[in-house]
Amino acid sequence: MIKKLFKTRFSLYFASIFMYTGLSTILRVVLLSQSFSGISSSPLEFLKIFLIGFYFDFAEALIIYLPYLTYLILFPKKLIGGKIDIIMTYFIFSLTLFLVLFGLMGEIPFWDEFHARYNFIAVDYLIYTYEVVQNINESYPIPWILTILITMIALIIFAFRKWGIFTSTYSKQDGISSRLKMAFIPLIISFISIKYVNNDQGNWSENRFNNELSKNGELSFFAAFRSNQLDYNQFYKKINSEEAIGILDKDLSCKNTHFNLNSVDPIERKITDSLDEIHPNIVLITIESLSAEFLGCFGNQQNLTPFMDSLSTQSIFFSNLYATGTRTVRGMEALTLCVPPTPGHSIVRRPNNENLYSIASVLRDKDYSLSFLYGGDGYFDNMNYFFGSQGFKIVDRNRGNPLSDNIDIKRQNIPDEEVSFENAWGVCDQDIYFQSLKEADENYANGKRFFQFIMTTSNHRPFTYPSDSSILNHKNRDGAVNYTDFALKEFIQNAKSRPWFANTVFVIVADHCASSAGKWELNIDKHHIPAFIFNLKEESRRVTDLCSQIDLMPTLFGYLHWSYDSRFFGMDVNQMDQYKTRAFIANYRTLGFLKGNILTQLNDKQEVKQFDWNSETNDLQLLESNVDSLQKLCISYYQVASQRFKEGVMKD
Repeated sequence: MIKKLFKTRFSLYFASIFMYTGLSTILRVVLLSQSFSGISSSPLEFLKIFLIGFYFDFAEALIIYLPYLTYLILFPKKLIGGKIDIIMTYFIFSLTLFLVLFGLMGEIPFWDEFHARYNFIAVDYLIYTYEVVQNINESYPIPWILTILITMIALIIFAFRKWGIFTSTYSKQDGISSRLKMAFIPLIISFISIKYVNNDQGNWSENRFNNELSKNGELSFFAAFRSNQLDYNQFYKKINSEEAIGILDKDLSCKNTHFNLNSVDPIERKITDSLDEIHPNIVLITIESLSAEFLGCFGNQQNLTPFMDSLSTQSIFFSNLYATGTRTVRGMEALTLCVPPTPGHSIVRRPNNENLYSIASVLRDKDYSLSFLYGGDGYFDNMNYFFGSQGFKIVDRNRGNPLSDNIDIKRQNIPDEEVSFENAWGVCDQDIYFQSLKEADENYANGKRFFQFIMTTSNHRPFTYPSDSSILNHKNRDGAVNYTDFALKEFIQNAKSRPWFANTVFVIVADHCASSAGKWELNIDKHHIPAFIFNLKEESRRVTDLCSQIDLMPTLFGYLHWSYDSRFFGMDVNQMDQYKTRAFIANYRTLGFLKGNILTQLNDKQEVKQFDWNSETNDLQLLESNVDSLQKLCISYYQVASQRFKEGVMKD
């Protein structure tokens, strides 16, 4: 029977199906070998990884080669085997094979970076081709990759020709009805696959690695593309709106808050302080991918961050703070809007995100000049539009992208002569800090108090940066972290020579961790980030309370004794009762709420799961029954946060 399949007009089609399924299985073995320690390796689960994987791979093969199957069915009988047929066959086969092989090979570095099949990150990256292509080019030997791809295509074509597969494809001049009869079953199965094969069917295990390994990368990519936006009301567990608001009001109440009962925003409240306000300049430095695990003050023995380690005893040091998400724009959202990470894209990326209530609202009321400084092109991830619409002046690096100029904002381009080093993502940290010093000098000369939001880029693949005898010259994450620390130290030292330094507070925090993947859907330890408030006229101390990235700026405002109208979900940790401490952690689809050692997790199937978290081992143990009060508290935060944005209540 199998031999007959390879002696028909459809021989190349069937060979391609078997080839794709085989290559996908080989890829699964490669990915499994990279993460073997993380999977649940019981014989049954091990078998299910490959059986479910075969199901996905075979379905995706049918979908990928459906256009070619359609061509084989509809191509005129008289032209079969002619020049047009031969040229079209080689063209379709080679192009499809190139895309297939490129996709399969691309999964290896993607897995290495994110420990996942293609997901919404890969979808997002399609939009910003310059940065991504440059990053790939600087990180990997593209000429060698293309050479390998072309060689593989040539070898496969040679093998198929030798086995007579191409000859069989041209030799049978059957009519359309005969061809349709032969192709009827794969045609029907292809359409069934399109309609009914769902990427969520791969979520069969509590172990995330098992699920990801059983999935298919291309199928996962298109699933992420289709579900690029998630509506909370449609996909997540809800409770009565009035009950949710009541729960939130109680939880957001602190010693120094009074709710505004007449406001359309249910969480609006007055923050008061009896002491005189102080108004220093503020420089918020958001460091790319700075996981807590890289720092010596968290136990790292490699001495990668000697300067930041010294800051842990010279500043307000937050040792138990967690990032809300896994992307830079999530960190920006948390730090500027002080809101939990609602499902789908970060608000920074969404439409209708102009003029939102944010830290900019408070800072403008306190008469601060606002600047956003980014080493790359802020068109990436919609950063310029978001910050520009909140009233920030933009300082970034436009390298000729015409789309970057189609935004009506105050913008200053970093000139070539002020760039000493740059890679795919932008100028090095030292260069963006130079821009910060320039901006600060200008504001000081004009008698303006200033706030700067600096976003660094150097601690990111391809991990290239200026060389110096005191920096690790390894072009890897360790070297990039070491350079990040070196550049930060140099910046602070240069700032100390400025007349504005004595009246300037530096807030240093990560946007997210270097990698947030693990065996669980949410990996708590991989959201643990450092944060420092340096040069504040306060005694240095370590804040050990559990807190969230969304709490950092409200806590700073507390140290400055500011009174203001707050519409933040974030709170001053010094005003919170101990029993209220919590952290929000999430990925694109799964929302988490950590309180004590219990993680409450919401997913887009309207399910609520709760886990007991062992902070020593980072293991999660599923609870047999949910703690109802924590479940409702978690739902209240995410439900109200989602509704506020959707209904326009967040507008300033």
